[in-house]
Amino acid sequence: MPDLTPDEFRALGHLFVDAVADARAGIERRPVRDAVEPGTVRARFDREAAEAPSPLAAFPSLVETVTGDAETRWQHPGFHAFFPANASLTSLLGDLLSGSAGVQGMLWSTSPACTEVEQAVTDQLARALGLPEAFTHDGGGGGSIQDSASSAALVALTAALHRAAPDPETGWRARGVTGRERVYVSAETHSSLAKAVRVAGLGERGLRTVPCAAGTRAMDPVALSDAMADDVAAGLVPVLVCATVGTTSTGASDPVTEIVGAARPHGSWVHVDAAWAGVAALCPEHRWVIDGVDGADSFCTNAHKWLMTAFDASLFWVRDARALPAALSITPTYLRDAASDSGAVVDFRDWQISLGRRFRALKLWSVLHGQGLIGLRAHLRGHVALAAELAERVRAHDGLELACEPVLSLVCLRVTGDDDGTATTALLERVNADGRVLLSGTEIDGRPVVRVAFGATGTTAEHLDVLWEILTHPR
Repeated sequence: MPDLTPDEFRALGHLFVDAVADARAGIERRPVRDAVEPGTVRARFDREAAEAPSPLAAFPSLVETVTGDAETRWQHPGFHAFFPANASLTSLLGDLLSGSAGVQGMLWSTSPACTEVEQAVTDQLARALGLPEAFTHDGGGGGSIQDSASSAALVALTAALHRAAPDPETGWRARGVTGRERVYVSAETHSSLAKAVRVAGLGERGLRTVPCAAGTRAMDPVALSDAMADDVAAGLVPVLVCATVGTTSTGASDPVTEIVGAARPHGSWVHVDAAWAGVAALCPEHRWVIDGVDGADSFCTNAHKWLMTAFDASLFWVRDARALPAALSITPTYLRDAASDSGAVVDFRDWQISLGRRFRALKLWSVLHGQGLIGLRAHLRGHVALAAELAERVRAHDGLELACEPVLSLVCLRVTGDDDGTATTALLERVNADGRVLLSGTEIDGRPVVRVAFGATGTTAEHLDVLWEILTHPR
Protein backbone atom coordinates (compact mmCIF):
# COMPACT_ATOMS: atom_id res chain seq x y z
CA MET A 1 0.00 0.00 0.00
CA PRO A 2 1.28 3.53 -0.72
CA ASP A 3 1.99 5.86 2.16
CA LEU A 4 -0.49 8.53 3.19
CA THR A 5 -0.77 11.54 0.96
CA PRO A 6 -0.12 14.91 2.62
CA ASP A 7 -3.86 15.62 2.62
CA GLU A 8 -4.68 12.25 4.20
CA PHE A 9 -1.99 12.85 6.81
CA ARG A 10 -3.43 16.29 7.54
CA ALA A 11 -6.89 14.88 8.21
CA LEU A 12 -5.61 12.02 10.35
CA GLY A 13 -3.20 14.31 12.13
CA HIS A 14 -6.11 16.32 13.50
CA LEU A 15 -7.61 13.13 14.93
CA PHE A 16 -4.34 12.03 16.51
CA VAL A 17 -3.62 15.45 18.00
CA ASP A 18 -7.15 15.53 19.41
CA ALA A 19 -6.50 12.14 21.02
CA VAL A 20 -3.32 13.45 22.66
CA ALA A 21 -5.03 16.62 23.84
CA ASP A 22 -8.05 14.71 25.18
CA ALA A 23 -5.79 12.31 27.07
CA ARG A 24 -3.91 15.16 28.73
CA ALA A 25 -7.10 17.08 29.48
CA GLY A 26 -8.61 14.07 31.22
CA ILE A 27 -5.53 12.66 32.87
CA GLU A 28 -6.56 13.68 36.40
CA ARG A 29 -9.71 11.60 36.09
CA ARG A 30 -7.53 8.52 35.83
CA PRO A 31 -5.38 6.94 38.57
CA VAL A 32 -1.68 7.66 38.40
CA ARG A 33 -1.02 3.94 38.07
CA ASP A 34 -3.47 1.28 36.97
CA ALA A 35 -3.72 -2.01 38.83
CA VAL A 36 -2.98 -4.65 36.21
CA GLU A 37 -1.76 -8.23 36.12
CA PRO A 38 1.38 -9.11 34.14
CA GLY A 39 0.57 -10.23 30.61
CA THR A 40 -2.77 -8.40 30.42
CA VAL A 41 -1.91 -6.15 27.48
CA ARG A 42 0.04 -8.74 25.58
CA ALA A 43 -2.89 -11.15 25.77
CA ARG A 44 -5.03 -8.66 23.86
CA PHE A 45 -2.91 -9.05 20.74
CA ASP A 46 -3.51 -11.73 18.14
CA ARG A 47 -0.71 -14.23 17.77
CA GLU A 48 -0.11 -13.23 14.15
CA ALA A 49 0.05 -9.76 12.65
CA ALA A 50 -2.88 -8.80 10.43
CA GLU A 51 -2.46 -9.32 6.70
CA ALA A 52 -4.95 -6.64 5.69
CA PRO A 53 -4.65 -2.95 6.56
CA SER A 54 -7.08 -1.26 8.92
CA PRO A 55 -8.28 2.36 8.93
CA LEU A 56 -5.83 4.58 10.79
CA ALA A 57 -8.65 6.81 11.96
CA ALA A 58 -9.58 4.05 14.41
CA PHE A 59 -6.06 3.61 15.74
CA PRO A 60 -6.19 6.07 18.70
CA SER A 61 -9.31 4.41 20.07
CA LEU A 62 -7.74 0.98 19.54
CA VAL A 63 -4.67 2.02 21.51
CA GLU A 64 -6.91 3.27 24.31
CA THR A 65 -8.87 0.00 24.34
CA VAL A 66 -5.76 -2.18 24.46
CA THR A 67 -3.51 -0.12 26.73
CA GLY A 68 -5.71 2.45 28.46
CA ASP A 69 -6.21 0.46 31.66
CA ALA A 70 -2.57 -0.63 31.98
CA GLU A 71 -0.70 2.64 32.34
CA THR A 72 1.61 4.36 34.75
CA ARG A 73 0.84 7.97 33.87
CA TRP A 74 4.13 9.81 34.16
CA GLN A 75 2.52 13.08 33.01
CA HIS A 76 -0.13 12.94 35.75
CA PRO A 77 0.18 15.92 38.13
CA GLY A 78 0.02 13.44 41.01
CA PHE A 79 3.10 11.58 39.79
CA HIS A 80 5.73 12.24 42.46
CA ALA A 81 7.61 8.93 42.20
CA PHE A 82 11.13 8.75 40.81
CA PHE A 83 12.26 11.89 39.01
CA PRO A 84 9.93 13.41 36.41
CA ALA A 85 9.76 12.68 32.70
CA ASN A 86 8.53 15.98 31.30
CA ALA A 87 6.89 15.15 27.98
CA SER A 88 5.44 18.64 27.69
CA LEU A 89 3.06 19.32 24.84
CA THR A 90 5.45 22.09 23.81
CA SER A 91 8.19 19.53 23.21
CA LEU A 92 5.85 17.11 21.42
CA LEU A 93 5.33 19.73 18.73
CA GLY A 94 9.08 19.81 18.10
CA ASP A 95 9.20 16.01 18.16
CA LEU A 96 6.55 15.94 15.44
CA LEU A 97 8.76 18.07 13.19
CA SER A 98 11.74 15.86 14.00
CA GLY A 99 9.84 12.73 13.06
CA SER A 100 8.64 14.39 9.89
CA ALA A 101 12.18 15.23 8.81
CA GLY A 102 13.19 11.61 9.38
CA VAL A 103 16.88 12.41 9.13
CA GLN A 104 19.74 10.18 10.18
CA GLY A 105 22.16 12.69 11.66
CA MET A 106 25.23 10.51 11.98
CA LEU A 107 27.38 12.87 9.88
CA TRP A 108 27.25 16.59 9.31
CA SER A 109 26.71 15.86 5.62
CA THR A 110 23.76 13.52 6.25
CA SER A 111 21.94 16.49 7.82
CA PRO A 112 23.78 19.76 8.35
CA ALA A 113 20.68 21.13 10.06
CA CYS A 114 20.53 18.27 12.58
CA THR A 115 24.17 18.78 13.53
CA GLU A 116 24.25 22.55 13.67
CA VAL A 117 20.95 23.01 15.53
CA GLU A 118 22.32 20.63 18.16
CA GLN A 119 25.56 22.61 18.39
CA ALA A 120 23.65 25.87 18.70
CA VAL A 121 21.15 24.82 21.35
CA THR A 122 23.72 22.99 23.48
CA ASP A 123 25.93 26.09 23.38
CA GLN A 124 22.97 28.26 24.35
CA LEU A 125 22.07 25.98 27.24
CA ALA A 126 25.67 25.72 28.43
CA ARG A 127 25.73 29.49 28.79
CA ALA A 128 22.27 29.62 30.35
CA LEU A 129 23.34 27.05 32.96
CA GLY A 130 26.54 28.95 33.70
CA LEU A 131 28.91 26.27 32.42
CA PRO A 132 32.42 27.43 31.52
CA GLU A 133 32.80 28.64 27.92
CA ALA A 134 35.27 25.78 27.43
CA PHE A 135 32.25 23.43 27.39
CA THR A 136 30.79 25.09 24.29
CA HIS A 137 31.55 24.26 20.68
CA ASP A 138 32.74 27.84 20.30
CA GLY A 139 35.10 27.37 23.23
CA GLY A 140 36.83 24.16 22.13
CA GLY A 141 34.57 21.65 23.84
CA GLY A 142 30.92 21.13 23.13
CA GLY A 143 27.64 19.46 23.90
CA SER A 144 25.67 16.63 22.36
CA ILE A 145 22.27 15.14 23.03
CA GLN A 146 22.53 11.52 24.15
CA ASP A 147 19.61 9.17 24.68
CA SER A 148 20.24 8.93 28.43
CA ALA A 149 22.66 9.75 31.22
CA SER A 150 23.59 6.07 31.16
CA SER A 151 24.88 6.40 27.62
CA ALA A 152 26.66 9.62 28.53
CA ALA A 153 28.48 7.80 31.34
CA LEU A 154 29.58 5.03 28.98
CA VAL A 155 30.82 7.58 26.43
CA ALA A 156 32.76 9.40 29.16
CA LEU A 157 34.31 6.15 30.36
CA THR A 158 35.28 5.17 26.82
CA ALA A 159 37.02 8.53 26.35
CA ALA A 160 38.68 8.22 29.74
CA LEU A 161 40.01 4.76 28.94
CA HIS A 162 41.44 6.00 25.65
CA ARG A 163 43.06 8.99 27.30
CA ALA A 164 44.65 6.73 29.91
CA ALA A 165 46.50 4.62 27.31
CA PRO A 166 46.32 5.92 23.73
CA ASP A 167 48.36 4.64 20.83
CA PRO A 168 49.37 7.76 18.86
CA GLU A 169 49.88 5.77 15.65
CA THR A 170 46.72 3.70 15.44
CA GLY A 171 44.31 5.71 17.59
CA TRP A 172 43.33 2.51 19.41
CA ARG A 173 44.04 1.95 23.04
CA ALA A 174 47.56 0.61 23.15
CA ARG A 175 46.83 -2.49 25.20
CA GLY A 176 43.06 -2.76 25.31
CA VAL A 177 41.59 -3.41 28.73
CA THR A 178 44.33 -4.73 30.98
CA GLY A 179 42.37 -5.35 34.18
CA ARG A 180 44.34 -2.65 35.97
CA GLU A 181 41.89 0.19 35.22
CA ARG A 182 39.84 1.57 38.08
CA VAL A 183 36.66 3.69 38.19
CA TYR A 184 35.63 5.44 41.40
CA VAL A 185 32.07 5.96 42.63
CA SER A 186 30.25 6.20 45.94
CA ALA A 187 27.48 3.98 47.24
CA GLU A 188 25.03 6.70 46.17
CA THR A 189 26.25 6.85 42.56
CA HIS A 190 23.68 5.79 39.97
CA SER A 191 23.86 2.16 38.89
CA SER A 192 24.51 3.29 35.29
CA LEU A 193 28.16 3.78 36.20
CA ALA A 194 28.45 0.18 37.37
CA LYS A 195 26.81 -0.91 34.13
CA ALA A 196 29.24 1.24 32.10
CA VAL A 197 32.15 -0.47 33.86
CA ARG A 198 30.62 -3.85 33.03
CA VAL A 199 30.00 -2.95 29.38
CA ALA A 200 33.54 -1.61 29.03
CA GLY A 201 34.84 -5.00 30.15
CA LEU A 202 36.67 -3.76 33.24
CA GLY A 203 35.32 -6.53 35.45
CA GLU A 204 33.99 -6.39 38.99
CA ARG A 205 37.33 -5.25 40.38
CA GLY A 206 37.33 -2.29 38.03
CA LEU A 207 34.74 -0.49 40.16
CA ARG A 208 35.89 1.05 43.44
CA THR A 209 33.22 2.26 45.86
CA VAL A 210 34.54 5.18 47.89
CA PRO A 211 33.03 5.74 51.36
CA CYS A 212 30.84 8.74 52.02
CA ALA A 213 31.99 11.36 54.49
CA ALA A 214 30.81 10.80 58.05
CA GLY A 215 27.20 11.88 58.56
CA THR A 216 26.64 12.55 54.84
CA ARG A 217 25.66 10.73 51.69
CA ALA A 218 28.39 12.45 49.67
CA MET A 219 31.68 10.96 48.54
CA ASP A 220 34.56 11.57 50.95
CA PRO A 221 37.30 13.29 48.90
CA VAL A 222 39.97 12.29 51.43
CA ALA A 223 38.95 8.65 51.13
CA LEU A 224 38.99 9.05 47.34
CA SER A 225 42.48 10.51 47.39
CA ASP A 226 43.71 7.69 49.62
CA ALA A 227 42.10 5.01 47.45
CA MET A 228 43.62 6.42 44.27
CA ALA A 229 47.07 6.71 45.85
CA ASP A 230 46.88 3.13 47.11
CA ASP A 231 45.83 1.91 43.66
CA VAL A 232 48.65 3.75 41.91
CA ALA A 233 51.13 2.29 44.39
CA ALA A 234 49.78 -1.16 43.50
CA GLY A 235 50.34 -0.54 39.78
CA LEU A 236 46.70 0.21 38.97
CA VAL A 237 45.38 3.01 36.75
CA PRO A 238 42.77 5.47 38.08
CA VAL A 239 40.78 6.13 34.92
CA LEU A 240 37.59 7.95 35.91
CA VAL A 241 35.82 9.40 38.93
CA CYS A 242 32.08 10.05 38.83
CA ALA A 243 30.87 12.92 40.99
CA THR A 244 27.11 13.02 41.43
CA VAL A 245 25.08 16.19 41.92
CA GLY A 246 21.59 15.24 43.08
CA THR A 247 21.64 11.51 43.80
CA THR A 248 18.59 9.45 42.93
CA SER A 249 17.77 8.36 46.46
CA THR A 250 18.04 11.58 48.42
CA GLY A 251 19.36 14.37 46.19
CA ALA A 252 22.77 14.41 47.91
CA SER A 253 25.71 15.97 46.07
CA ASP A 254 29.38 15.06 46.00
CA PRO A 255 31.97 17.82 46.57
CA VAL A 256 33.01 18.27 42.94
CA THR A 257 35.82 20.75 43.58
CA GLU A 258 37.51 18.48 46.08
CA ILE A 259 37.00 15.44 43.88
CA VAL A 260 38.64 17.24 40.97
CA GLY A 261 41.55 18.07 43.28
CA ALA A 262 41.96 14.43 44.25
CA ALA A 263 41.73 13.17 40.66
CA ARG A 264 43.95 15.74 38.94
CA PRO A 265 47.34 14.39 40.12
CA HIS A 266 46.51 11.05 38.50
CA GLY A 267 45.18 12.46 35.23
CA SER A 268 41.82 10.81 35.87
CA TRP A 269 38.75 11.87 33.95
CA VAL A 270 36.13 13.53 36.17
CA HIS A 271 32.55 13.04 35.00
CA VAL A 272 29.80 15.01 36.75
CA ASP A 273 26.44 13.24 36.69
CA ALA A 274 23.75 15.82 37.42
CA ALA A 275 21.05 13.98 35.49
CA TRP A 276 18.19 15.36 37.56
CA ALA A 277 19.52 18.38 39.40
CA GLY A 278 21.73 20.00 36.78
CA VAL A 279 18.99 21.89 34.96
CA ALA A 280 18.27 23.82 38.17
CA ALA A 281 21.36 25.90 37.35
CA LEU A 282 19.13 27.87 34.97
CA CYS A 283 18.03 29.63 38.17
CA PRO A 284 20.84 31.79 39.57
CA GLU A 285 19.87 30.89 43.15
CA HIS A 286 20.48 27.20 42.38
CA ARG A 287 23.71 27.58 40.46
CA TRP A 288 25.50 25.75 43.27
CA VAL A 289 24.69 22.59 41.32
CA ILE A 290 27.58 23.38 38.95
CA ASP A 291 30.13 24.27 41.64
CA GLY A 292 33.44 22.69 40.67
CA VAL A 293 32.39 21.76 37.14
CA ASP A 294 34.99 24.17 35.77
CA GLY A 295 37.61 21.55 36.68
CA ALA A 296 35.72 18.52 35.33
CA ASP A 297 36.08 16.81 31.96
CA SER A 298 32.40 16.17 31.30
CA PHE A 299 29.00 17.16 32.63
CA CYS A 300 25.59 15.58 32.06
CA THR A 301 22.04 16.67 32.86
CA ASN A 302 18.78 15.36 31.43
CA ALA A 303 16.44 17.70 29.60
CA HIS A 304 13.94 14.83 29.58
CA LYS A 305 13.67 14.78 33.36
CA TRP A 306 12.88 18.26 34.59
CA LEU A 307 13.22 20.54 31.56
CA MET A 308 9.91 19.93 29.83
CA THR A 309 11.47 17.93 26.98
CA ALA A 310 10.07 14.56 25.94
CA PHE A 311 12.28 11.51 26.36
CA ASP A 312 14.93 10.97 25.14
CA ALA A 313 17.18 14.02 25.52
CA SER A 314 20.22 13.83 27.79
CA LEU A 315 22.58 16.80 27.57
CA PHE A 316 26.25 15.85 27.67
CA TRP A 317 29.08 18.35 27.51
CA VAL A 318 32.83 17.80 27.30
CA ARG A 319 35.68 20.21 27.84
CA ASP A 320 37.80 18.86 24.97
CA ALA A 321 35.99 18.29 21.67
CA ARG A 322 38.84 16.05 20.50
CA ALA A 323 38.44 13.55 23.34
CA LEU A 324 35.36 11.71 22.09
CA PRO A 325 36.33 11.29 18.42
CA ALA A 326 39.78 10.16 19.55
CA ALA A 327 38.17 7.30 21.43
CA LEU A 328 35.13 6.54 19.30
CA SER A 329 35.82 7.42 15.67
CA ILE A 330 35.99 4.49 13.26
CA THR A 331 35.70 5.59 9.64
CA PRO A 332 35.11 3.02 6.92
CA THR A 333 35.17 4.25 3.35
CA TYR A 334 31.40 4.49 3.11
CA LEU A 335 31.34 7.09 5.92
CA ARG A 336 34.04 9.32 4.48
CA ASP A 337 33.29 12.56 2.69
CA ALA A 338 34.95 15.88 1.95
CA ALA A 339 33.29 17.78 4.79
CA SER A 340 34.38 15.27 7.42
CA ASP A 341 37.88 15.00 5.99
CA SER A 342 38.24 18.78 6.11
CA GLY A 343 37.95 18.83 9.90
CA ALA A 344 35.64 21.83 9.64
CA VAL A 345 32.50 20.04 10.85
CA VAL A 346 31.35 17.92 13.78
CA ASP A 347 30.19 14.39 13.05
CA PHE A 348 28.15 13.47 16.10
CA ARG A 349 28.46 9.75 15.35
CA ASP A 350 31.91 10.16 16.96
CA TRP A 351 30.35 11.55 20.16
CA GLN A 352 28.23 8.51 21.01
CA ILE A 353 28.25 4.72 21.08
CA SER A 354 25.80 4.07 18.26
CA LEU A 355 26.17 5.25 14.67
CA GLY A 356 22.63 6.43 14.04
CA ARG A 357 21.06 9.43 15.72
CA ARG A 358 17.75 11.26 15.61
CA PHE A 359 17.10 15.00 15.30
CA ARG A 360 16.57 15.33 19.06
CA ALA A 361 17.55 18.99 19.08
CA LEU A 362 14.27 20.08 17.46
CA LYS A 363 12.16 19.21 20.51
CA LEU A 364 14.66 20.95 22.77
CA TRP A 365 14.63 23.99 20.51
CA SER A 366 10.83 24.01 20.54
CA VAL A 367 10.90 24.12 24.35
CA LEU A 368 13.44 26.94 24.38
CA HIS A 369 11.38 28.78 21.78
CA GLY A 370 7.97 28.19 23.35
CA GLN A 371 8.92 28.63 27.01
CA GLY A 372 11.98 30.85 26.96
CA LEU A 373 14.38 30.82 29.88
CA ILE A 374 11.79 32.78 31.87
CA GLY A 375 9.23 30.00 31.47
CA LEU A 376 11.72 27.26 32.26
CA ARG A 377 12.88 29.02 35.42
CA ALA A 378 9.27 29.43 36.54
CA HIS A 379 8.69 25.71 35.93
CA LEU A 380 11.69 24.77 38.08
CA ARG A 381 11.02 27.29 40.82
CA GLY A 382 7.41 26.20 41.14
CA HIS A 383 8.41 22.65 42.01
CA VAL A 384 11.14 23.79 44.40
CA ALA A 385 8.56 25.91 46.19
CA LEU A 386 6.19 22.94 46.49
CA ALA A 387 8.95 20.86 48.06
CA ALA A 388 9.76 23.62 50.53
CA GLU A 389 6.09 23.88 51.50
CA LEU A 390 5.78 20.13 51.97
CA ALA A 391 8.91 20.10 54.12
CA GLU A 392 7.45 22.82 56.35
CA ARG A 393 4.24 20.86 56.78
CA VAL A 394 6.19 17.73 57.70
CA ARG A 395 8.26 19.65 60.27
CA ALA A 396 5.06 20.87 61.91
CA HIS A 397 3.38 17.44 61.96
CA ASP A 398 3.69 15.14 64.96
CA GLY A 399 3.37 11.91 62.98
CA LEU A 400 5.85 12.62 60.19
CA GLU A 401 9.47 13.70 60.06
CA LEU A 402 12.02 14.60 57.42
CA ALA A 403 14.50 11.82 56.76
CA CYS A 404 16.96 14.43 55.45
CA GLU A 405 16.81 18.04 54.38
CA PRO A 406 14.92 18.62 51.13
CA VAL A 407 16.97 19.20 47.98
CA LEU A 408 15.44 21.31 45.23
CA SER A 409 12.12 19.55 44.44
CA LEU A 410 12.81 16.32 46.36
CA VAL A 411 11.51 15.61 49.87
CA CYS A 412 12.32 12.43 51.83
CA LEU A 413 10.11 11.69 54.83
CA ARG A 414 9.14 8.88 57.18
CA VAL A 415 6.83 8.14 60.06
CA THR A 416 8.07 9.66 63.31
CA GLY A 417 9.89 7.21 65.57
CA ASP A 418 9.58 4.36 63.10
CA ASP A 419 12.85 2.63 63.90
CA ASP A 420 12.17 -0.60 62.03
CA GLY A 421 10.51 1.08 59.05
CA THR A 422 7.30 -0.91 59.24
CA ALA A 423 5.02 2.09 59.58
CA THR A 424 6.81 4.03 56.84
CA THR A 425 6.51 1.12 54.43
CA ALA A 426 2.83 0.82 55.27
CA LEU A 427 2.37 4.55 54.68
CA LEU A 428 3.91 4.30 51.21
CA GLU A 429 1.69 1.36 50.30
CA ARG A 430 -1.43 3.12 51.56
CA VAL A 431 -0.70 6.35 49.73
CA ASN A 432 -0.03 4.59 46.44
CA ALA A 433 -3.17 2.48 46.80
CA ASP A 434 -5.26 5.67 46.80
CA GLY A 435 -4.63 6.17 43.08
CA ARG A 436 -4.49 9.97 43.07
CA VAL A 437 -0.76 10.16 43.66
CA LEU A 438 2.26 7.92 43.22
CA LEU A 439 5.35 8.05 45.44
CA SER A 440 8.46 5.91 45.59
CA GLY A 441 10.65 4.60 48.37
CA THR A 442 14.31 4.33 49.23
CA GLU A 443 16.46 3.69 52.29
CA ILE A 444 18.68 5.92 54.41
CA ASP A 445 21.01 4.13 56.78
CA GLY A 446 18.98 0.96 56.29
CA ARG A 447 15.66 2.56 57.22
CA PRO A 448 12.79 2.85 54.71
CA VAL A 449 12.03 6.35 53.47
CA VAL A 450 9.26 7.82 51.32
CA ARG A 451 10.43 9.97 48.40
CA VAL A 452 8.29 12.79 47.05
CA ALA A 453 9.71 14.20 43.83
CA PHE A 454 7.78 17.12 42.39
CA GLY A 455 8.28 17.74 38.69
CA ALA A 456 5.28 16.97 36.50
CA THR A 457 4.40 19.86 34.21
CA GLY A 458 0.85 20.12 35.56
CA THR A 459 1.60 19.85 39.29
CA THR A 460 0.36 22.83 41.32
CA ALA A 461 -0.28 23.78 44.94
CA GLU A 462 -3.67 22.07 44.69
CA HIS A 463 -1.92 18.77 44.03
CA LEU A 464 0.28 19.31 47.07
CA ASP A 465 -2.91 19.70 49.12
CA VAL A 466 -4.22 16.41 47.73
CA LEU A 467 -0.96 14.68 48.59
CA TRP A 468 -0.98 16.11 52.11
CA GLU A 469 -4.54 14.97 52.68
CA ILE A 470 -3.65 11.43 51.63
CA LEU A 471 -0.48 11.38 53.74
CA THR A 472 -2.17 12.59 56.91
CA HIS A 473 -5.80 11.45 56.67
CA PRO A 474 -6.04 7.77 55.77
CA ARG A 475 -9.33 6.67 54.29
